[in-house]
Amino acid sequence: MTIAYRTTRRVEFRDTDAAGLAHFSTFFVHMEQVEHEFLRQAGLSVLMRDAEGELSWPRVAAHCEYESAVKFEDVLDIELRVERLGTKSMTFACTFRSAGRLVAGGRITAVCCRLDPHGPPRPIEIPAWIRAKIEAAGEKDEGDAPRSHGDTEGN
Repeated sequence: MTIAYRTTRRVEFRDTDAAGLAHFSTFFVHMEQVEHEFLRQAGLSVLMRDAEGELSWPRVAAHCEYESAVKFEDVLDIELRVERLGTKSMTFACTFRSAGRLVAGGRITAVCCRLDPHGPPRPIEIPAWIRAKIEAAGEKDEGDAPRSHGDTEGN
């Protein structure tokens, strides 16, 4: 089963460095934004509440490798895939392309945690109801993955 989500983002002026190229940190922001979009379209959120209290997904790893540069107003096609759905964590892989050209690839690993107002987040097994929603998001063929239009329409 492939669990994928596709969207687009336009490189904004604020995302660029002194050379007019997208700053490396921008890709981490996009990965997190697309992760949140994926969770929302699956009927979830990065911060949720159930009968036992609040749940969230702190990141334990983030990595990005850059292949080619993009500049102000270039459009990024971003694909997020659930690369691994473990017992307590998920790893998302993101691929960034612009005009068909590979720009970057990254990964984020997040752990399902119970939030405690009196202590640090406590890792827990991903609840069955959350796992079911994530898996249901992958019941479409890869070519039918949901697509958002990000920030590019009407700009």
